[in-house]
Amino acid sequence: MKAAQAWRIGMKDNHILPPPRHRAQLKKPTWIIVLVSLVCVFLVFAYVYPLQHSGACYIILSSSCKTFSSWLPPPTRQLSDDEIASRVVIKNILKTPSIESNNPKIAFMFLSPGSLPFEKLWDKFFEGHEGRFSVHIHASREKPVHSSRYFINREIRSGKVDWGKISMVDAEKRLLANALKDPDNRHFVLLSDSCVPLHDFDYVYNYLMYTNVSFIDSFEDPGPHGSGRYSDHMLPEVEKKFFRKGAQWFTMKRQHAIIVMADSLYYTKFRDYCKPGMDGRNCYADEHYLPTFFHLLDPNGIANWSVTHVDWSEGKWHPKSYKEQDISPQLIKNITSISESVHVTSDEKKETMVKPCLWNGINRPCYLFARKFLPETLDRMIDLFTNQTMF
Repeated sequence: MKAAQAWRIGMKDNHILPPPRHRAQLKKPTWIIVLVSLVCVFLVFAYVYPLQHSGACYIILSSSCKTFSSWLPPPTRQLSDDEIASRVVIKNILKTPSIESNNPKIAFMFLSPGSLPFEKLWDKFFEGHEGRFSVHIHASREKPVHSSRYFINREIRSGKVDWGKISMVDAEKRLLANALKDPDNRHFVLLSDSCVPLHDFDYVYNYLMYTNVSFIDSFEDPGPHGSGRYSDHMLPEVEKKFFRKGAQWFTMKRQHAIIVMADSLYYTKFRDYCKPGMDGRNCYADEHYLPTFFHLLDPNGIANWSVTHVDWSEGKWHPKSYKEQDISPQLIKNITSISESVHVTSDEKKETMVKPCLWNGINRPCYLFARKFLPETLDRMIDLFTNQTMF
């Protein structure tokens, strides 16, 4: 009995004791809130005031600050009235269904200082396909002397063209404007006086007419011959991260040709701020205007490579020029078998970017034309074409 009574007394005393205090647990959530708040403040500060040009960037982060900020949402920028108007017009043009033609043609646009040394070769190329093409010639220095009936009276009103200046783009737009006057022209090809065809007409026609993109070269080059040519004066419409480079020689669909003619906003930026001597550099508008323009406004509508082959393997300021002794069936076979586009950056890394040439999603040979062929190669090229050795 005494033991039982003692047990009950112990239990009674136990209930009288106050519950234990857990002060440490009450403080823990407060510290978590404080810690999270500090992290949030740090992230906001790093986003608003990036540390990319500070030594602290590399102290706080083990990798570059660019990597750190890449997952943050991009800052929004209010478009100007001119940008809104430009984008509305271009968007509506791209969404407008293309008018069908009973006689769709390809416009071959030749940008040349004068006579075309390969007219006889192009004559062979065009022969028998009348009504499926048109020819337009921009001769900037002298009136051409023609050797082919397809080129007679096909000159447009031409202007002076200076290498490395906006006048090169002006000449391209002048050719497009004249070719667009024919509603049957559905695809537009820019060629130089040193260009030659690599395939017969039917192959080229089907390749271009039934594609779902324009073959405009566009890639990002962080080096001095790419983004190094950019000028901050192009802001806000053209930001450096959107600045692109590419070969001048393009082919494009009619809708794309129309939006090039409709553009004045972005063209003006390149006319005024992509030119020799801008910020102590030389910016070549013909290498940057169209690649940047289409990257900004219709990146999925271009192939990001040019169907005109050129050989830069010699590492000089100008591409390799093909001489008479260079011409052989094997040379043409080598060029026409290439099925990957290659871009090399101009920075110290010399990074090589290789991508398959996709035609409507199918990997196919990249090139329809090639340059720079010297006039002395004409007879050998005609011989190869006539004998169908490689075409």
